[in-house]
Order: sequence, then structure tokens, then C-alpha cells
Amino acid sequence: METNNKAYKIGIALSGGGAKGLAHLGALQAINEVGIYPEVISGTSSGAFAGVFYADGHSPKDILSYFQNKAFREFAEFTLPKSGIFKNSRFNNFLSDHLTARTFEELKIPLHIVATDIEFGESHIFSSGELIQAIIASCTVPIVFTPVKIGEHHYVDGGLLKNFPVSIIRKKCDKVIGINVSPLTRSAYKESLKYVAERSFHYMSASNTLLDRNLCDYLIESPNLSKYSMFDLDHTQEIYELGYHMTKNYLVRNQKQMEQDLGITFK
Repeated sequence: METNNKAYKIGIALSGGGAKGLAHLGALQAINEVGIYPEVISGTSSGAFAGVFYADGHSPKDILSYFQNKAFREFAEFTLPKSGIFKNSRFNNFLSDHLTARTFEELKIPLHIVATDIEFGESHIFSSGELIQAIIASCTVPIVFTPVKIGEHHYVDGGLLKNFPVSIIRKKCDKVIGINVSPLTRSAYKESLKYVAERSFHYMSASNTLLDRNLCDYLIESPNLSKYSMFDLDHTQEIYELGYHMTKNYLVRNQKQMEQDLGITFK
């Protein structure tokens, strides 16, 4: 292994996926239970959201508790539509209330997150400086939320161009664990605007994950998460547990290889 040439031994990449990103918390709980702790994290959209709390020092179960018994309206404030239906001020307040760090440099684990520059059509990686606005930018679903202005640029959801940010830490890590909560799936047609919007965003974001999936040393994903909608906060515990069990099952199947690769013995 070329560990001496890499900054980190183990990195973890967390995909976007709306409320399905709560499965990341179950996945993190499962890998922690066997003694695996990432040294660097990359995340897009809900992956950035889960990643920032974990990197801030919160346990997966504590993070889950912040979302239980919540409704979408508690994270979004309606505004007269110009560039988005909802303002992100309540989302900002939620992050401010629960995060200790205010900059990337204050986090306990290095974090790299992806947002999309909507004017220039480019992915942008945030890994230093002011934290909260960058997280909001990565999670800003176009049309649903108003784009976030940082400096002279306007940013929206990183999933438009890079929903599974494995490549941004690949060269820094000896081994990368990828958690993809939005693999490409089918869904029976429903005659509703919500269905068409969600499926369109799903296909767009899933289609840009193919290269990054191949860059993982260990890829953990499940099509069973597809039954949950982008803004489903009514099944937080179920989504968490699905993420936990899909990861535990993967770890059991791949224990021997991972122990050998990582130089550890599972707890």
C-alpha cells in the first residue's frame, strides 16, 4: 500500500439524496462500531449536511435526533418566487444553533463539500473559510430554494454536476469508502408535479455518479432507499436504520478484505 504518499489512510465520500441522506448517519454509526473512523470527509448536498455535523464532533445518533419530529416548513421559509420558492434563512438558523464550528478550519475532521456555480456551470469545492453558507449552498435544490451568493458567485446544489464526490478526495486517501444513497433506480409513474420534479433531479444527479462509483475502494449503496422522497422527514428513523443495516451487511460480507486493507481488526 502506498500510504506514505497519501495525506489520509481512510476517507469517506457521502452522496447527495435529500432526506435519504439520513441513511449516511446510520452508515457512519455502523462503520464506527467496527472501529473505522474517517480521517477526511467529502460530501454533496445532504452528504455535506451529514458530513459537517459528523466533522463537528456530533455522534450519528445525536445528529439524527436533531431531525426527528421535524417538518419541512421548519427548514424553509416561503418567499415570493424570483429565483426560488423558499428562502434558506431557517436552514441557516438550524445550522447556527447546532454547529460549534463556524469555519472549516475549526472542524475536528477535514471536510470538502461541493456546490454548483449556477452562472458558470462549474462544480466548486469548499474546504476552507466560512462554513455555514457553503453547506447551505451545497444543499440548495434549484427552484425550491433561492441560490446562495458567496463572493461574486451564486451557488446551488452540488448534485447537479457531482452528486457523489469521491474524486475530490481520491488522490488524498489510501482507501475511500463511498456511501451512495441515490443509486439510479426506477419508480412507477405518478401524475404529479412533485413526482416529475424529483425524478428529473434524480436522473440528472445519478447520471454524474458513474465515474465516482468506480473510484471507490468500498462502495456501499442500496436501491431500497428510493422509496423515500427528497423531503421526507416523516421516516427519519426508518431511513437511518436502512443506512445502518445496509452498511452492517456490507461490512460482514467484506470484513476479511477490509481488515487486511486497512490493517485493523473489526470490533
